[in-house]
Amino acid sequence: MRTFFAKTVAIGAISMLALTACGGGRDEESGSDAPAKGFAANSLIGVALPAKTSENWVLAGDLFTNGLKEAGFQSDVQYAGASTTVADQQAQITAMVTKGAKVIVIGATDAAQLSTQVAAAHAAGAKVIAYDRLITNTPDLDYYVAFDNFKVGQLQGQALLDGMKAKKPAGPYNIELFSGSPDDNNAGVFFNGAMDVLKPEIDKGNVVVASKQTDVKQTAIQGWKAEGAQARMDQLLTSTYGSKELDGVLSPNDTLARAIITSIKSAGKKVPVVTGQDSEVESIKSIMAGEQYMTINKDTRTLVKETINMVKALQAGNAPQVNDQKSYNNGSKVVDTFLLPPVAVTKANAAEAYANDPKLAPLTKS
Repeated sequence: MRTFFAKTVAIGAISMLALTACGGGRDEESGSDAPAKGFAANSLIGVALPAKTSENWVLAGDLFTNGLKEAGFQSDVQYAGASTTVADQQAQITAMVTKGAKVIVIGATDAAQLSTQVAAAHAAGAKVIAYDRLITNTPDLDYYVAFDNFKVGQLQGQALLDGMKAKKPAGPYNIELFSGSPDDNNAGVFFNGAMDVLKPEIDKGNVVVASKQTDVKQTAIQGWKAEGAQARMDQLLTSTYGSKELDGVLSPNDTLARAIITSIKSAGKKVPVVTGQDSEVESIKSIMAGEQYMTINKDTRTLVKETINMVKALQAGNAPQVNDQKSYNNGSKVVDTFLLPPVAVTKANAAEAYANDPKLAPLTKS
């Protein structure tokens, strides 16, 4: 079961999850309540997002604003402040409840510090959907919609191994590990997914973390800030890689990947295999130029669309479609979840992966 504190996670193929898709009433295992009666089509829908720390969060806000309007709803789309502290988001959610929002969609700034606000929303009759990041320690969360984030980590770990082997067929390989902000529930999930692939190779001695920093707490970058990743990489290069070759770096997203690459190039060292996530424009350029090795395509357009589909179902008095009612335990309940499959992208498949993306497709042309 995928809990927010899990070190190991049961893995199910997306194709199998699709077969279990359902929508209806109260699920005996998850304990989710059946949706309340529908509400007016022009009702207010609140959307609380984190700070604009990545292109995808900026895009999500625009998509929610436009998509909810097209669906006939009023919307209140808010971002947390640049400080990335949770206080802004707590106040924003409280204001949405006061304004009478019928559904509140939350991309959590700090997954563990929103239970009071979620409880207040639930008490006011609003449904709460966790968007992209599972909200923890609350029985009042109704739904979770996300890409399969453990799978994201697995894809990153496998790509790291594949990329290093392509560059240097014979190991062992020296690597370093980075993870995201410790207040983001997804950060640990990404890391655990990657270690599910990497740890067996580390245990065999085929892969060596030369700094010996293998715990998620040692590898975390607060606030997902590029300057934090660059500073840590600077320190690792100084302390560990004087004459030693660095073969690969597990980076959890594109922003950190570019910062890591900047550090390595500034030190005059050869750029190793570096992973990423989010399909940011500058990282796609870097991949096509042969620097960053890979990213993960999690199409924000699709994720927002599925979230709005949930809102539309609730408005009509129906249960939203979910395809996982067993795996996501937030510490208080198993949350009804709709998962989407992530896609690993390297230079080799970038053109295919982004063929239908008007922003990214032109960047992959030879």
